[in-house]
Formats: sequence, structure tokens, C-alpha cells
Amino acid sequence: QLQLVESGGGLVQPGGSLRLSCVASGFTLENYAIGWFRQAPGKEREGVSCISSSGRSTSYADSVKGRFTISRDNAKNTVYLQMLSLKPEDTAVYYCAVRRSSLCVSRINGYSNWGQGTQVTVSS
Repeated sequence: QLQLVESGGGLVQPGGSLRLSCVASGFTLENYAIGWFRQAPGKEREGVSCISSSGRSTSYADSVKGRFTISRDNAKNTVYLQMLSLKPEDTAVYYCAVRRSSLCVSRINGYSNWGQGTQVTVSS
């Protein structure tokens, strides 16, 4: 069964960093674009970043540009989200999901097979 599992979240102080991982099982990631999303309490889920199947194309939300970096290691069937200079407003549950295509799209309903999420809390 196609499944994604996120990990790497935790509690970090403002200015700190975390690296999230999204590991696929039951299928090979290399043919698909993968997106990272987040949902803060009381807010709608929003797109954070996406990477094409080749890794040559990436996109970021304006709020994380210059601080977050998405990458993928198809040999490990894993997509990463490196987060630097974290802010309290980055606090959310972070999810990854599959785009059944090689290229990213901006609409959230274009993604499927959502993972269970990993909590990121930025607080002093």
C-alpha cells in the first residue's frame, strides 16, 4: 500500500533548525513530485514547498523562502525539508503528500496519500 511517513519534528527555539524526512513505502517516489504542507491550530492547511520528480524544479511559499530547502534522495525513497532560522509562526503539523505527476501544482487537492504528519513547535 502506498504510504508516506514523516519524521524529524520536535521542539526548537526561535532561530533553530530542523530537518524533516518523508519516507515512502509501497511505491517508488522517483516518478512523482512531492509536496510539503503544514497546518497550524485553527488555520487551514497550506503549501510550504514542492519538488519535482527529477529534483530540478522546486517551489516555496513566500513565508519560507530563503529559510527552507526541499531536496530528495530517490535512492532512499525519501524527500527532505531542511528548515533554518525557524520562527514561532512556523509552528504547525507538517505533512508530505504525493503529486501523481512529475511536476508540482499549487492546489492542495492535487496531492494524495497524505502522511500522518509531524509536529514542529518553535518556542522559547
